[in-house]
Amino acid sequence: MWTAPDHTRVVLDLDGQVDHRLFRLKDPDRVVVDLEGVENEADAKGLDLPDPVLDAVRTGQPESDTLRVVMDLRQEVKPKTFQLEAHGRHGHRLVIDLYREEGGEHPVAEARERTRADEVLVAVDAGHGGEDPGAIGPGGVQEKDVVLEIAKRVAKKLDEKPGIRTFLVRDGDYFVELEERTKMAREANADLFLSVHADAFHNPDAQGASVYALSRKGASDEAAAWLARSENKADLAGGVDLGQVDEVVASVLLDLSQTATISDSLDLGTGILDQLDGLTRLHSDEVGQAPFRVLKSPDVPSLLIEAGFISNREEARRLQSGQYQKRIARAVANGSSRFLKERDMRPTVASGEGSAIEYTVQEGDTLWSIAEQHQTSVSTIKEANDLQGSTVLVGKVLEIP
Repeated sequence: MWTAPDHTRVVLDLDGQVDHRLFRLKDPDRVVVDLEGVENEADAKGLDLPDPVLDAVRTGQPESDTLRVVMDLRQEVKPKTFQLEAHGRHGHRLVIDLYREEGGEHPVAEARERTRADEVLVAVDAGHGGEDPGAIGPGGVQEKDVVLEIAKRVAKKLDEKPGIRTFLVRDGDYFVELEERTKMAREANADLFLSVHADAFHNPDAQGASVYALSRKGASDEAAAWLARSENKADLAGGVDLGQVDEVVASVLLDLSQTATISDSLDLGTGILDQLDGLTRLHSDEVGQAPFRVLKSPDVPSLLIEAGFISNREEARRLQSGQYQKRIARAVANGSSRFLKERDMRPTVASGEGSAIEYTVQEGDTLWSIAEQHQTSVSTIKEANDLQGSTVLVGKVLEIP
């Protein structure tokens, strides 16, 4: 069971497809699912249900060849159900979505409400979630958990920057369909879309962070192609509604918009890679391109950021480290902020007392000269930017307290 902002998802793991019937009962409110030809091997008693919808789950056997699952409710819901065929490490699953009658707090509406006209909005997406754990690393560490923590840190760092606001596509352990993630960003009028993931490959020696933009013709290398296929399994293809526009005109408009967006995405990705360089090992020092469905917005620059290889034992350990997560988040936030500033999308706001300003390292700069220029200390700059040594690369964006 997973709780999303507007519904609760219940997943029954099965060893085959099943004929089933769903109905509702009143006084008290219940949702009942009868499954034919199913033997119960799961004990529903004692389930931890910290959920606004589910009060309890019970099972019974009204007939000899039927298993009944009863979900006692705290409020009225609109139930929907569908089946998923077995693929990868997942077997057959029956999914029951319980949509709350009064809905829930939608991040898009909340983002619109708190974003002023003179601020830019960045959608930060933590990949996978809920019944989709993503890649699983040594010791059972799950991608969905690691990337949610990193995404939260990215959003926090961006929110600290003047003129920038963020919203999290998911802020808990639940699944959001791939096309819904892109749709949420566009509905919120987001200026950027950043999707955070942790890479995986069949070779456990593969390592390093990487950044991907959309490719319309295919992946830029074999690893990107394999990764794109694994990410895209989670959802069906989406599309863009251009209304009643002539098909040829719509195709040309979409092509022009997509081309410009991909170009911006590549520039954004290059800036983020520049910030990551030196903070962590890079899998590639160029922005890769792959047909990720989550990047297919025609008008919002979008990136998929792989924070490291969770399939690599050493990197799996680092990905769980709060210090490493902070480094990744700072690099992503600084690269994004610089891109927005260069595009004149970010307003110039005076820095208040106790805040930080940004400084881009120029040729000939040293930490000592930068500290002198801003009347602070080298140790203060190193601590604020999580620098281990005294060398800084030209083009690196530093936060100066």
